[in-house]
Amino acid sequence: MRLFELLLYLSTIGLLSLTVLLQKGRRRVPILVASGIAMLVLVIHGVVEGYRVQLLFLYCISILFLSVSGYRYFKKNSPRKIPRFLLGSAYTAIAIMLVATAGLMYAFPVFELPEPAGEYKVGTQTFHLVDTNREEMFDDAGEGKRELMVQVWYPAQAGTGKHAPFVPDPPILRYMAAEYGLPEFTFQHLKYVSSHAYSGAEVSSVQTSYPLILANPGNGSSRFLHTSQAENLASHGYIVAVIDHTYNTFGTKFPDGRITTSTTNDLFSPDQDYRASRAARDKLGKVLTDDVAFVLDQFELIQSGQIPSHLNGRMDLGHVGVFGHSIGGATAYDASYDPRIAAGIDLDGGLYRLRDRENLRKPFLFIHSESYFEQLKRVMDNRVYTDAELIWMGSTREWEDQVAEDKRLELKRMRETVEEGGQVLYIEHTEHMNFADVQFISPIFNMLGITGKMAPERASSVINAYMLDFFDKYLKNKGGILLKGPDSHFPEVKFAT
Repeated sequence: MRLFELLLYLSTIGLLSLTVLLQKGRRRVPILVASGIAMLVLVIHGVVEGYRVQLLFLYCISILFLSVSGYRYFKKNSPRKIPRFLLGSAYTAIAIMLVATAGLMYAFPVFELPEPAGEYKVGTQTFHLVDTNREEMFDDAGEGKRELMVQVWYPAQAGTGKHAPFVPDPPILRYMAAEYGLPEFTFQHLKYVSSHAYSGAEVSSVQTSYPLILANPGNGSSRFLHTSQAENLASHGYIVAVIDHTYNTFGTKFPDGRITTSTTNDLFSPDQDYRASRAARDKLGKVLTDDVAFVLDQFELIQSGQIPSHLNGRMDLGHVGVFGHSIGGATAYDASYDPRIAAGIDLDGGLYRLRDRENLRKPFLFIHSESYFEQLKRVMDNRVYTDAELIWMGSTREWEDQVAEDKRLELKRMRETVEEGGQVLYIEHTEHMNFADVQFISPIFNMLGITGKMAPERASSVINAYMLDFFDKYLKNKGGILLKGPDSHFPEVKFAT
């Protein structure tokens, strides 16, 4: 809760208390003064912090009190007496609005992202890239080339001015709300959340170059929902590029003002059989994998100076990593077949194109949520769903049998990467969305089971620690301690292997 939000809330409670507790003849001056103070706090809050819809009741109550108290103070004649019933009803309504506002402030806070733990300041820059060799296949109009927005976080010289906003393009927030089935205004307050990066800052001169890591959000997500992971890696000496996979995000805004939304959900129609659904996922997966290869091509041009950027000549393209969440994790795995990529991480994502590839002969780290690992464990143990379980899941035995068949192949791929120096982990008390910054947005997500029982700050620190340790080992030839086995500092992390 921000300072002036809190002061405004407390001043409004004080106004109600004064009105109820003071005798009628002694209310006029104290309530007018208190109303003036509350209005002053409201104005400062709006100027310094910014207004937001979750506090609408507070704004209305403050204005109402100032209007009524001012009218009563300056009116010469005694105001007409208000019936006790109406007065009690008004006080009750105000009390209910205050309780509702407290609930909204709790449910949708203007939160702070975790502070990056490394020694470097962090800079950020965004690129608009167009692949002239690929037609856009997910555009309803069926025209145009494949376009991508890519945001980069990197080690920076000491920055000046304000930090860049957490949400780079606030107009997309209404599409995020739609993705969660909420009113358009629900997430508008996120435009007030700050990142820890400075826009356009110079790259740190501590090293001549830094390893590059490419990152991929999940289906219906966005690049900004991996800000905390990117900032943390950048603060430890990595250049991190997070790709908005166009038409696979809830919203991507381009420099000319166009906003694209997700059209790829249509690939997974519940009316399809399992093989058709798998084919659709593989089709989407190839596009996402090709996105990663194209972005890496473009960063080679940035490195050589053919595309202007602060990053010219500052990337170590001999040490490139990749990671992703959900289908973005599957993208990280599939993209790792590119010989330019040295190592990768899958954050809780089931794999695609399993039958199109041979073994991945390079280190790869799988970090799963507890719930996803339980699905894999069921397959490992050859457990069969009962008829009652299938009814509860809304699934069929044929569908689940084919899922199990794919998961067995997925487990085989995991074992192969362990042989190359990777690992398969899971984190207790986590769910799928603990692997993105969604977990910070609202504690309601925890109550609904969208995130797990683990506190978001703890989940973030655990995931960041293992990601950093893995990339340090394979991109910087140091670290790797956490990959050797259980660690007392992270008892929640379990080694599946």
